[in-house]
Amino acid sequence: MPQNFSDEPKGLVICYIGAGKGKTSAAMGLAARAAGAGKDVCILQFVKAGNQAGGNIKEGEWPVSNEINFFESVSYPSKIGKIDTEQVGLGFVGILGDAKDRQTHVRQALRGLERAREVLLSGEYEVVILDEIISALELKLIEERDILDIIKLKPPLAHLVITGHNKFPNILKQCDLVTEMKMIKHPYYKGVLAQDGIDY
Repeated sequence: MPQNFSDEPKGLVICYIGAGKGKTSAAMGLAARAAGAGKDVCILQFVKAGNQAGGNIKEGEWPVSNEINFFESVSYPSKIGKIDTEQVGLGFVGILGDAKDRQTHVRQALRGLERAREVLLSGEYEVVILDEIISALELKLIEERDILDIIKLKPPLAHLVITGHNKFPNILKQCDLVTEMKMIKHPYYKGVLAQDGIDY
């Protein structure tokens, strides 16, 4: 335990990983907390549906998560930070009816990486959330060095949040905070699909 603590601000690299539910939920909760503290937040979602709820949902996609619908519908008073959101993925890869060819997903993930670089270098946001970016790595849409390069780009006072399932030791070494969501039980394994308002 450190004896001397500093109250100097420091931009953190935060990682939520694991097989259990709650990684995106934790990241969205952090976004709401940061905005409440007056910080501007940008959320980029990898490997998630590109269509708004109620729109033309293609096979392999779900509607955009309802927290994104909520963030986009809020009018932020001046003392509250804004939350900007963007879907940089095209939905599930190779499961639940996904009919897109693999290269389409790869190209989209690479576009998402470029967008993440732009957002970090803009200096416009104090918190940047790259939801499911580790999942894009797990699916071999991007490479480990891509995420390591993104972490290096983070401005010193900005906070970067990344999420996904698996542990990549080289990435975790670069993180200040890592929380693993451990699955004890999940309704999916009893044939129950994601529930509106609970899972998305």
